[in-house]
Amino acid sequence: MGKVLMSKIKEALFSVLPVAAIVLIMSFTPLVEVNSRERMIFILSALFLVLGIGLFNLGADLAMTPMGENVGVGLTKSKKLSLLLVVCFIMGVLITVAEPDLSVLAEQVGAVINSTLLIVTVGVGVGLFLLIAILKIVFKGDLSALLIFFYLMLFAITTMLIESGNGSYLPLGFDSGGVTTGPITVPFIMALGVGVAATIGGKKSKENSFGLVALCSIGPILAVMMLALTSSGSPIYELPAESYSFGTEVSAVILHSLKAVAQALGLIVLFFFVLQFTVLKLPRKKIIQIIVGIVYTFVGLVMFLSAVEIGFMPMGFKIGQQIANSGSAVLIVFGFIIGLVVVLAEPAVHVLNNQVEEITGGAVKKRSMLIALSVGVGVSIALAMIRIVYRFSLLYYVIPGYLISLGLSFFVPKIYTAIAFDSGGVASGPLTSSFILPLAIGACEALCGVSEVMSFAFGVVALVAMTPLITIQALGFRAVVTEKVHKKLTMRRILRADDEQIINFM
Repeated sequence: MGKVLMSKIKEALFSVLPVAAIVLIMSFTPLVEVNSRERMIFILSALFLVLGIGLFNLGADLAMTPMGENVGVGLTKSKKLSLLLVVCFIMGVLITVAEPDLSVLAEQVGAVINSTLLIVTVGVGVGLFLLIAILKIVFKGDLSALLIFFYLMLFAITTMLIESGNGSYLPLGFDSGGVTTGPITVPFIMALGVGVAATIGGKKSKENSFGLVALCSIGPILAVMMLALTSSGSPIYELPAESYSFGTEVSAVILHSLKAVAQALGLIVLFFFVLQFTVLKLPRKKIIQIIVGIVYTFVGLVMFLSAVEIGFMPMGFKIGQQIANSGSAVLIVFGFIIGLVVVLAEPAVHVLNNQVEEITGGAVKKRSMLIALSVGVGVSIALAMIRIVYRFSLLYYVIPGYLISLGLSFFVPKIYTAIAFDSGGVASGPLTSSFILPLAIGACEALCGVSEVMSFAFGVVALVAMTPLITIQALGFRAVVTEKVHKKLTMRRILRADDEQIINFM
C-alpha cells in the first residue's frame, strides 16, 4: 500500500507543479503584486494539494470505483429494473447534493439564489438524468440521439429564458452542469455505468459504459433554467469578499471542509451499506478494502478542499484582478497557458483517463487523452477571457460549440463521442470552480465592475466543459481518416502490383 500511495503522490506532484510554477513565476513579475506571506501560504497550499490529490486518487481506486461498479453489477443481476432505477435516482441526488464543487459554486452565488434551493434543484436534475442514462444502457439506446434531443430541448428553454428577461441566469445554469461532475461523483457514476454495461453484455458493452457523466451534466442545466423561469427580476450579484481573502482562518476552513466532506461521503456510504445488507452482500474482504478506501478519500478531499480555499481561491482572484489591469492581451494569453496545465491537477481526470485506457484496451491512450483535454481547456479559458474583455453573451460560444460537437458525433466512432462528452464534465472539476472561476471573477470585477460578474465571469466552467467535446472527438475523427487513408494506400499498392508481388504481399 505504501508503494502505491507514493506512486499516487508522485503523479499528483507532476500534476500540480506546472500550475504552482506558473503562479509563482507570475508573483515575481511586475504584473502581479504578491507579498512574501501570501506566496508562502500558496506554496504550503500547493504541498497539501499534492498530498490531498494523492490520497484521494488512492481512495477512489479502493472505494469509490468498486462501490459504483458493485452497485451496477449487483442491481443489474437482480433483474429488477424498477429497483435499479429507484436506487440510481436516489444515488444521483445524494452524491450531487453532497458534491463539494457544487457547494463552492452555491456559496459564490448565495446573494443571487438560495444556496440550498440551488443544490437540491441540481441534485434532482442529476438524479433524473442518471436514471435516463441507465435506461439508455439497459435498452442499448444511441447516445448521440439522446444528446441531440436534450440539447435541442436545452436551447428551446434558453430561448424562453431570454424572452422572460432572466437571461442573466444562463451562465449560472451552464456552470451548474460542469460543477456536478466532481471528485466524488465521477468515479462513482463512471464505475456504475461500467458495472451495468458489463453485466448486460453485448457487442457494445464498452461503448455503453461511457456517457453517464455526459447525460448527468445536462440535467442540472435544464433544472436550473426551469428554476430561473419562475424567478422575477434580474439577479444582483454581490462579491463574497471573505472567500477571496488570504486572511481566512485556517482552523475555520479545515472544520468547514471536514463538515462538507463528511456530508458528502456519509450520505453515499450510508446508502451503500443499506444496499450491501439488502441486495449486494459483498464478501468481508471487499468491504474492508472499501472502508480503507473511504478513509483515504475522506482525508484526501479534506486536504484538497482546505488547500484550495486557503491558498488557491484567493490567489486566483488576485491574479485575475491584477493581470486584467495589465492589458487584455496579457489576460487572454495567461488564460490559455493556465488552462493548458490546470486540468492536470483535477483528480477526476486521472480516474477517467485510467478507465478509458483500460476499457478501450489501450486504443485510447492516457497521453492522447491528456493532451486533448489540456488543449481544450486552454482554449476554453482563453475564450472566457475574451468574453470578459468584449462583454458578449455566452450563447455566442455555447450554440456553435455544441452544434460542432453534436455534428462530429455523426463522423466518429460512437465510443469517442461517449468519452468526449464524459471528458467535458470531468475537466470542469474542483480546481476549475475554486481557482479558474475566482480568476475570471477577479478579471471581470477589474474590467467590468461587480454588477457585470454574473453575466460575464460565470460561464467559464461551462466553456471548460464544452471544448473537450470537440478536441476528444477530433482524436476519433483523425483515427477514422487515418484508417481510411491506410486502406486506400494498401488497395492501391495491391492493384498496381503484379501477381507475384500480390502473393508475396499477402
